[in-house]
Order: sequence, then C-alpha cells, then structure tokens
Amino acid sequence: MDRLMTKTLADVYLRQGHYQEAYKILKTLLERDPSDKEVQEKLRALSEKTGTPSPVEPFPRSPEERMEVLKRWLANIRERKKG
Repeated sequence: MDRLMTKTLADVYLRQGHYQEAYKILKTLLERDPSDKEVQEKLRALSEKTGTPSPVEPFPRSPEERMEVLKRWLANIRERKKG
C-alpha cells in the first residue's frame, strides 16, 4: 500500500475533498523525505484549510494556542457536517 502513496494521489484526494486521506499520504511522504518542500507546502496549505496543526510546524504550546486550534477544528467539523 505504501507504494500507492504519491503526491498525485494526495492531490486527487484534495480535489475531491477527502482531506483526511490526503493528510495521511502527505504525512507519510514527509516522513520518508522531510526535506521535500512541495510536500511541506501542501501540508501547510491543508492545515490552513482544515484548521488542523501541520506536522511541519510544532504543535502550539500554550493553552490559549491549543484552544484556538481546537476551535478551528470544531468549526471545520461543523462546516463539513453542513455538507
């Protein structure tokens, strides 16, 4: 299955709105090659779009920062439920 994990497949998932699947692939690709700037940028963009922390950037440390991330997650969940 790991052989199927490519940037192209991640792009397909992104276009179709399957953000979780795209995230899994991009994260695996980043683990394979942490210096891949294209994958880093796609993960950052996906993070901004979904309000989730990017594995490229450190997770927020302060309680206030964590609360903001969780609020964005909740807003994203509510938006996806709407349809």
